[in-house]
Amino acid sequence: MTGPLNILILGASYGSLLGTKILMGGHNVHLICLPAEAELFNSDGAIVRTPIKGRDGLVEIRSKDLPGKLTASGPGDVDPATFDLIALAMQEPQYRSDGVRQLLEKVAKSGKPCMSIMNMPPLPYLARIPGLDVAGLRGCFTDATVWDSFDIEKMTLCSPDPQAFRPPEETLNVLQVRLPTNFKAARFKSDADTAIMKRLEVDIEAARFAVGSEALQIPVKLKVYDSIFVPMAKWAMLIAGNYRCVKRDGIVATRDAVHANIEESREIYEWVEQLCISLGADPSDMVPFEKYANAALSLLTPASAARALANGAMNIERVDLMVKTVAAQRGKNLPAVDEIVATVESWLAKNRAKPA
Repeated sequence: MTGPLNILILGASYGSLLGTKILMGGHNVHLICLPAEAELFNSDGAIVRTPIKGRDGLVEIRSKDLPGKLTASGPGDVDPATFDLIALAMQEPQYRSDGVRQLLEKVAKSGKPCMSIMNMPPLPYLARIPGLDVAGLRGCFTDATVWDSFDIEKMTLCSPDPQAFRPPEETLNVLQVRLPTNFKAARFKSDADTAIMKRLEVDIEAARFAVGSEALQIPVKLKVYDSIFVPMAKWAMLIAGNYRCVKRDGIVATRDAVHANIEESREIYEWVEQLCISLGADPSDMVPFEKYANAALSLLTPASAARALANGAMNIERVDLMVKTVAAQRGKNLPAVDEIVATVESWLAKNRAKPA
């Protein structure tokens, strides 16, 4: 395959971070987003600000200065069959919304390879894990039927390890990176589909961004692994950190969720790791707890799931429930995980009980 790749990304927050890196590699990106977002991306491009080790402040990257071309639209204005790879970068409950649901169905029927960067692994990816009772996990999803048309061989998972946010005082096309780690993707079953991701990996690695007279290597790479279990390393982080931002009486920063009781955090983290290993992961696929705990020191705000619950969300990604359910299938449970799930469900029940 010669010439730039054309990548469709559903979702414009983390999607714009991945998209910016793809643009740096010389490939083209089309974002699916809300009308106000699409207008900004089409007129002003994407703006990503990121820290770089050894430099003070943030480096600002504008998509209009990059070799790839960025466009954006709503879900009804695109044909998935015209793209080489499709990235799913929305949160799981969004895929059942009108317009997005219909586009996702077109994505499934297009036969194009799909790389999810959701925290919640799509059902077709979970179906690639030997011995997992995927039917028993359908209740963990807001609407499991949106995944029914996908070929499991065309779906993979990419762990969204980088942490980024939209500064509230900025326009919707601005994203600020807080933790510039890598996207880690599992290969597709097909070598041809995997080769598309590996081409992106190589081109992103080779890209440089000019700041004055310097040609900088910008962090947040795409890394492709042969093991389908590598993205599952995120599960331990989510359970030990993100979902423990949710307390019965409020929400706390990820740093505090992890470090307020570091030994409990370690116990939860390592228990989830062992669950992944029982499914077939190699210990080397996992991220050591100490590395995660050190990274969590920079996470000074509550995780997105906690913020959503505090803002009244009636549905969020339920990785907590999925991990508990997978564990039950393996004859395992941990009371601390049961408490996390119960706390999230109490918030959801409270939010759903509020008058419309």
